[in-house]
Amino acid sequence: MGFGALAEMIGNIGPIAVGVLALLLVASLYSWTVIFGKWWTFRKATNQSRKFIRAFRKATRLQEIAALTSEYSASPLAQVFEDVYETYKRVTGGSGPPKSLTPLERTAQTSASEAVTAMERRMTWLATIGSVSPFVGLFGTVMGVVDAFHGLGQAGAATLRAVAPGISEALITTAAGLFVAVPAVVAYNQFTARIRVFAAAIDDFCRELLNSLEEIPVRTQTPPRA
Repeated sequence: MGFGALAEMIGNIGPIAVGVLALLLVASLYSWTVIFGKWWTFRKATNQSRKFIRAFRKATRLQEIAALTSEYSASPLAQVFEDVYETYKRVTGGSGPPKSLTPLERTAQTSASEAVTAMERRMTWLATIGSVSPFVGLFGTVMGVVDAFHGLGQAGAATLRAVAPGISEALITTAAGLFVAVPAVVAYNQFTARIRVFAAAIDDFCRELLNSLEEIPVRTQTPPRA
C-alpha cells in the first residue's frame, strides 16, 4: 500500500477514529521521550559508575573519593558513597574508625533504595502505555466495524463501497495501537533488566564500602614505620 492510499484512508475516517489516533499519537510521543531519556540516563550512569568504582579502589583515603563525587554525579554508586560518607563524618567527626557500623548500614540501605527508585521513575508510564494502547486501538477497531455495518445498512446492499470506510478505520486504529505498544513494551523490559543490574551493582558496592569502613581500625592500629 502506498502513502497516497494510506493518506486517503486516513482522510476518510470518522471523528471517533481521529480522536483515537490523536490519543495514540500523544502516548507515542511521550513514550519515545521516556525511552530516549532513560537510555541516555542509563548510559551515562553506566560509564560514570565504571570510572567511579575504579577511582574508589585505587584511592587510599575516603577524603580522596569524597572530592571526586561531584565529577560522577550521574552514578548511583557516587550518590551512595556521598550519603554514607556524610553519615561517617557525623558519627566520627571526619576521622578514625566508626564505633558502630549500624548507622552506616542504614544510610547505605536508604541511599541504595533511593537510587533504584530514581531509576524506576516514569517506568510505570511505559508499562501503562504498552498495555493500554492495544485496547485503545481495539476501541477504534470496534467503532470502525460498527461504522461499517451502519454504512452497509444505509446502502441496503453488500457492496465494498459501503463497508470500506469503517473497515479502514478499524485497520488503521488497530495498527496504530500496536505501533505505540510494541516499542513501549520492549523498552520497559530492557530498562527493567538494566535496573536490576544497577541494583545488584549498588548492593555489591555497599558491601564493599562498609567493609572498607570496617577495616579502618586495623589500619589505624598499625604502628608507623620509623
